[in-house]
Amino acid sequence: MGDKSDEWKASIDTTRPSIARAYDVVLNGKDNFEVDRAFVAEIVKVVPEIYDVATYNREILGRGVRFMCGEGITQFIDLGSGLPTLENTHHVAQRENPEARVVYVDNDPMVLAHGRALLAENDRTAVLTSDLRDPAAILADPALRKLIDFDRPVGVMLVGILHHLHDDEDPRGIIEGYMAAVPPGSHLFITHFCDSSQEARDAEKKYLALLGTGRFRTPEEITAFFDGFELLEPGVVPLPQWRPDGPVPKNLTVGQRLMYGGIARKP
Repeated sequence: MGDKSDEWKASIDTTRPSIARAYDVVLNGKDNFEVDRAFVAEIVKVVPEIYDVATYNREILGRGVRFMCGEGITQFIDLGSGLPTLENTHHVAQRENPEARVVYVDNDPMVLAHGRALLAENDRTAVLTSDLRDPAAILADPALRKLIDFDRPVGVMLVGILHHLHDDEDPRGIIEGYMAAVPPGSHLFITHFCDSSQEARDAEKKYLALLGTGRFRTPEEITAFFDGFELLEPGVVPLPQWRPDGPVPKNLTVGQRLMYGGIARKP
């Protein structure tokens, strides 16, 4: 008889790369398949720094969560969270505040399997296998409602995921679906692939051809996702420039400019 591990393994399509597993590759993780590694190898041809870009994104996640904790945020919804690795949202948040609560949301079945094992002994975290494009369903999920108090500010995180939504999927409307449910004082945290160089445009073609998603938007388009909210300093900038822990080079590389990010507060 099969067990639950067989069930989730059977639901994985190993003939196509997945967003979560490809991100795991560039974070030097082990939860990926040859198809994911082959996809990343194609991206490396146009952006040799893609492994560094993943590190920049992981580093800004840590800085952003620490910043939000400093602003009094004690609960987080991490949308499109990817596979668990070092320094996840709950690691950072609960180091700052042991009572912090985190709900991870991803539609990859491997995330649920590994996430549940990782978080089994942490009653202030939950992992949902859901599609972030359905805010109403996610916000109504009992596992989320058990941890998130919508009478208190929430950190809504879309770190490295919105670029996987096409324009016709209404990413702005999806953001509004989540932000309408959280009270004033809540924060919106976004990082996003940016149309910042010819190499970025070449990478976008690779993403769309091989993964089917990957929309590299301009800084203006990314900034527009924060319309209606109070965009906090330093605004929407290349990841290394967002509240850095140390000096940042004046002239950024292609990889350092490949993703932009920012945080805003709901007034």
